[in-house]
Amino acid sequence: MSQQQGYEQQAFGGQHASTSTGDQAYGWKPNPSGSSSPSSGGGFLDPENLQTKNFSFNEETVRKGFIRKVYLILMAQLLFTFGMVALFLFHEPTLKFSQNNPGLVLGAAITTLVVVIAMACCETARRSFPVNFICLGVFTLAESFLVGAIAGRYNSEAVFLAVGITAILCLALTIFAMQTKYDFTACGGFLIAALVCLMIFGIVGMFWRAHIVQTIYAGCGALLACVFLIYDTQIMMGGDHKYSISPEEYIFAALNLYMDVIRIFLYVLQLIGNRK
Repeated sequence: MSQQQGYEQQAFGGQHASTSTGDQAYGWKPNPSGSSSPSSGGGFLDPENLQTKNFSFNEETVRKGFIRKVYLILMAQLLFTFGMVALFLFHEPTLKFSQNNPGLVLGAAITTLVVVIAMACCETARRSFPVNFICLGVFTLAESFLVGAIAGRYNSEAVFLAVGITAILCLALTIFAMQTKYDFTACGGFLIAALVCLMIFGIVGMFWRAHIVQTIYAGCGALLACVFLIYDTQIMMGGDHKYSISPEEYIFAALNLYMDVIRIFLYVLQLIGNRK
């Protein structure tokens, strides 16, 4: 009887040893608390760097992947848009075509407005593939046509200068948004109020065509667009900020950043540009 118990203890011990060896082969290490389950308080150790992984690590990983995806989409949008701007600048028939067909410009403006409202109000238009990419593509195409038609009315030197200033501003503001301790995500109400005031100022400027009024309007618009870029960047980053956007909203996040960059470019162009 005692001999049989000895055999059972040896078999059980061998099974336990092989299980531990198998766990270690797959990268599992015992926690300090003695549990090797990933659901325990200590987490588990990664076999590559032996750093404890837990829920917060996974959250950070998801957020970083989300940010990479947003900036890749943003870069594709900007490359297409400024390619369209170059077409309007250096291909005279394209510029003449847009000038001779103002209905296309008006249609593009209405299309951008409708798509933005649809994506803001309809969750399917923002999250469901491929509807979200189709909506983003239609908006980018219409917005690029508008930006190209506007930029084509300025000298090429002024446009290139505005592109360079916009790139430097966006890079500096993005770095500032990522490094600063100030939380701009809590200023959403103030930004909306400032945007409404700017729209009213713009309507007044349509009837009051003084140069000083147009300059003040463009300067205020550029400043507000810069603040919006900081706001949307921090919304995308998440972390310790008061508000953050869901990682599923990568299309809408890219759309917001794209509109911020385009607004900065157009206001800077209006400030420094000379019409043909």
